[in-house]
Parts: sequence; structure tokens; C-alpha cells
Amino acid sequence: MNPTDHTQRLIQHYADANLVHRLREALIAEGDNPDALSCDQIAPIDQLHLGGRAASRQLADKAGFIPGQQVLDLGCGTGGTSRLLLDEYGVQVIGVDITPAFIETAVWLTQACGLHPRAKFICADAQQLPLEAESVDAIWSQHTLMNLPNLEAGLAEAARVLKPGGQLLLHELLQGENPAPLDFPVPWADEAGTSHLRPQQAFEQALSAAGFTLKRSEDISQQALAWRQKHRAKEARGQTGILTPQLIFGPRFIQMGKNLLDNLASDKVRLVEAIWVKS
Repeated sequence: MNPTDHTQRLIQHYADANLVHRLREALIAEGDNPDALSCDQIAPIDQLHLGGRAASRQLADKAGFIPGQQVLDLGCGTGGTSRLLLDEYGVQVIGVDITPAFIETAVWLTQACGLHPRAKFICADAQQLPLEAESVDAIWSQHTLMNLPNLEAGLAEAARVLKPGGQLLLHELLQGENPAPLDFPVPWADEAGTSHLRPQQAFEQALSAAGFTLKRSEDISQQALAWRQKHRAKEARGQTGILTPQLIFGPRFIQMGKNLLDNLASDKVRLVEAIWVKS
């Protein structure tokens, strides 16, 4: 598959051009003003990754951010974690995502939450970042690298734009020990051709080759499994409101969530939280 085909399939998988309209209508139905919001109000649609805001805070607390630092949120999606870092940790954020509808949504929601003065969102490929060398203090990557067909190119770009001694903060899905094929669709891919999970050893070797040194790493798969089981039970009982990831992914999200749960439980995928430092 050539890069253009991959990009188009990735964009089509994640969001359509009507996303902002759909989310605005849902917020109005909830009785909210879509142009005056808080991070708490939009939390159910704000962080499309395992563990939600708690997982983001868990990693951010270990990062030791200094207010005013420039953080690159790689694969920022609709900007949920960008807003959390802006709101709770006082940093400046550049959010990059390949999906135009996600960037449009991120800009709108960040403005609605009053956090836009310290944020910038760019529609771009993580493998070709439109940023100057050594221009960011830290890079945040949460459920992003598994979308890169060329991991080495993505890590080379991360190393290029990160200042020496800067941290690469990872909350990423990797291949598990179970070699059986994944159950699809999952939140990051509809089929095997657009899923690029790596075994942990190969993943870490690629990071080392790109010039990063491991500071800490922890397998948090069981924590993620418990979180997904709790949310799956709510979905099965119909105990969800209007604001859910289904607004973004459509009805297929129920099957995506079930497959993700099954893949985690059977060790086809694992979740790792790690901090690497640019040497």
C-alpha cells in the first residue's frame, strides 16, 4: 500500500467530515452550549484511549512538566489530552493529527473550553512533522504509534523535533504474546492491513536506534483490561448517555470495544506506559 492510500484509509477509519456538526447537535441535546464548555462536560468524548483521563493523568504526573513547556501531542485526535495538559499542567501544546475532522474538532472544543491561547493544532502526518528541529520540550504519544506503517520514520521525526534531554511519553498498544490474529474491528483499525502493532522488543529496539534511552516502563494491561470491562458492562446495560465514543466511530464502536476487550484478555495486545529520553 502506498502512503497516500494508507493516509486515506486512516482518515476514513477515524472520522468523517460531519463530526463537528454531530457533536454540536449532541451537546445541544444534552442542554449544553457548544461554544462554552468545560473539560468535565465533554469528558465522555474527549479521550479516545484505554483508561480515559485517569490514564492520562497517571502518565502526566510522572512527566514532571514545568508550566510553560512546549509539548507536542502526537496523534492528538479531538484534543482531549491536549486540553487536559493545558488545563491541569500549565503547559503549551501543539497537537498534530492526520485526520482533518479531528483537528477541526480539537480547535473548536479547545476554544469552547477557553484554552486556545496556549494551543495550536496542525493537520499533518507524524512521519513528516512541519516543525523545526529541537523545538519542543516533550512529546506525548497515546495510542498513536500503532497507526504508523513506518515506525522508524515516525521515531526519527520525534527525535528531530525534540530538544536534547526531552522526554517521549508513551501510552501505547503493542503486540501480546498470543500469536493468534486480532479480532477486528478495533478502535484503531478495521482490518489487519491498517494495524501496525509491534512486539515490545522490536518496539524498544526501534526507540533505541532512533536515539532514545529508556527511563521507565510499565505493563499496564491488567489496569486497562479492568477499565474496559467496566465500560463494556455499562454499554451492555445501556447505561451510557448521549455523549459516547459512538458519536465519533458510529454504532461499530460497540463491536470495536468488545474486540479490544477480547484482544486484551487473550494477550493478543498489551498496553505499555513508558518514558524515553532523547540522548
